[in-house]
Amino acid sequence: MVRISPRSRTGSGGWGPDLRRRRRIPPRTPRRAEGVRVLVVNAGSSSLKLSVREGDDEVAATTIERWEGEGHVAPIRDFIEQTPTLDAIGHRVVHGGPRFIEPVLVDDDVLDYLDLITNLAPLHNPRATAAIRETRKLLPDTPAVACFDTTFHGTFHATLPAAASTYALPRQWNERWQLRRYGFHGLSHAYAVRRAAALGGRDPAELRIVSCHLGAGASLAAVRHGRSVDTTMGFTPLAGLVMVTRSGSVDPGMVLCLLQNGDLTPEQLRDVLEHQSGMKGLSGTSGDLRDVLAARQAGNRDAALAYDVFTHHLRREIGATSASAQGLDLLVVTGGIGEHSAEVRRDMAAGLGYLGIDIDQATNDSAQGDTDLSTPTSTVLTVMVKSSEEAEIARQTARLATS
Repeated sequence: MVRISPRSRTGSGGWGPDLRRRRRIPPRTPRRAEGVRVLVVNAGSSSLKLSVREGDDEVAATTIERWEGEGHVAPIRDFIEQTPTLDAIGHRVVHGGPRFIEPVLVDDDVLDYLDLITNLAPLHNPRATAAIRETRKLLPDTPAVACFDTTFHGTFHATLPAAASTYALPRQWNERWQLRRYGFHGLSHAYAVRRAAALGGRDPAELRIVSCHLGAGASLAAVRHGRSVDTTMGFTPLAGLVMVTRSGSVDPGMVLCLLQNGDLTPEQLRDVLEHQSGMKGLSGTSGDLRDVLAARQAGNRDAALAYDVFTHHLRREIGATSASAQGLDLLVVTGGIGEHSAEVRRDMAAGLGYLGIDIDQATNDSAQGDTDLSTPTSTVLTVMVKSSEEAEIARQTARLATS
């Protein structure tokens, strides 16, 4: 395997074409965070992922597929008993609301606030607070840190410029209900940007970056001077890209029309937008990309259209976020779809040549793990990064718990 050397900047601000061959990037050299051993707790809508990390090393991990939430402490206790000497606990929390703009040490006041903002992430925040309470019972003297998906590099996605974060609604509404673009997937974007820039031997603060988290939920982040300056998700994770079951952004006038004339309740409409739309709604399949591609291969026109709508919106939003970043030096792709679908990566790049993006198809087809996909003449570095929210949570937790 060939280790990738740093690219030089061209006069136009892009990546210099000084690399001749592209291969899978060698695994990173682990960097320990002062030997701090962190229990990472990632509560999903139905499952619970537990892992123990020292720096970028994963010491142990398990997934509880059917975790019942508060009161279901036994599987957590069993895992902890097998992994003694824990120095800190890091929890993934989807929404920090307007109050938490960086990771925070958990206490009763923090938990009370997270309970108050449950409506901002009703599927995920209650599960996260349940996990926090159960681990506190088991490890009451171990510092716990809440790490938020609405943060990026330890700052709010919402340190977005006001022009990017503000909705054009009555000012009184924005203030009263704290309406703004919050953005999500901050932990995934933060890790992917940091890792991809390191692979090119560069500091993220020097680069104009678009980070693409493509999974069942999908979002883009524009990064300039190491900070998120724009993102596709909004007040909720429903906005932005077409997703597996979510519609992404739609005309609010159309939504109002459906409520007024479509014989739908708000609850029914929300369920459709969240769970019955996206590639699932268009294709008639589960919406899982593998099912969509299989149906398209079999001649299903609805599935073909669903895929085309998905990739069209992806390319369009990459163009928009590149404008927010004031150019593009680095394109990062991560998440389940981003990591495992060579077809999506190919069709994404095929429409972005005007930005200087050009990927090597042989490398793209065989890519596994962290991989530079760029051709030698590409002025934009395109990198696929294996998602690791857990590594970012451990990093943020170790830094805060030992400060």
